[in-house]
Amino acid sequence: MTQDAPRQGTARTAVVTGAAGGVGSHTVHTLASLGWRVVAVVRTSQDAGSLERIDGVEATAVDLSDTDGLSAWAETQLAPRLSDGLDLLVHAAAVASVGPAADADAATWQRVLRTNVAAPALLTGALLPQVRAARGTIVFINSGAGERAVPDHAVYAASKHALRGYANTLRLEEAGHGVRVTTIYPGQIDTKMLAGIDRTLDVPFEPDRYIRPQTVADTIAWVAGLGPDAHVTNLDLRPRQEVGAEFNV
Repeated sequence: MTQDAPRQGTARTAVVTGAAGGVGSHTVHTLASLGWRVVAVVRTSQDAGSLERIDGVEATAVDLSDTDGLSAWAETQLAPRLSDGLDLLVHAAAVASVGPAADADAATWQRVLRTNVAAPALLTGALLPQVRAARGTIVFINSGAGERAVPDHAVYAASKHALRGYANTLRLEEAGHGVRVTTIYPGQIDTKMLAGIDRTLDVPFEPDRYIRPQTVADTIAWVAGLGPDAHVTNLDLRPRQEVGAEFNV
């Protein structure tokens, strides 16, 4: 693995959303262990307090689904912490909704699209000056549902398809600023969110067959550590033994 040298006089800085979740928390721990300064974005002050016990980690609590005030919050509360630039922005926060497409109500659509699409887009827009200053990397954690249809996941899949379109467009627009945009499409990950989905759909939860959250975190660190000559754009990450399509989320 080739790691970029830290910018002169500064430690590399990352912002990680969904930092209390399975992938997010492992990403925070992994980056901190590699010497990064990490700003962890979580939902509750309790989660923030837990993460701030880790050396090199600062935590801040915000409700990402409250998109009306998200840009202003990022510009006034988050951006000032990043005066030296932002080397890595990881969007790991997400919510899921399961059930037949015809049953999804307006509140479900709003909640999922706000959290999974609008929030990362608004947060990225607010922090782009800092990412550009560092010629940094933006990583979106998408899903297999962002690449194909999945029964009983219409709202979630729609949000992830939208996120894919946003990331691909952002990559083209920001190439001239030296910003790298990577989307990772994991298959099943051993997380509480997937356990809840499997329980709702009455299918077996089989963590031994799924990707470990640490593997996703290691992949993010690898993407962020690429030398200046390379750019990972879209990356599929699947369980060693592919799981049936009915479980793909």
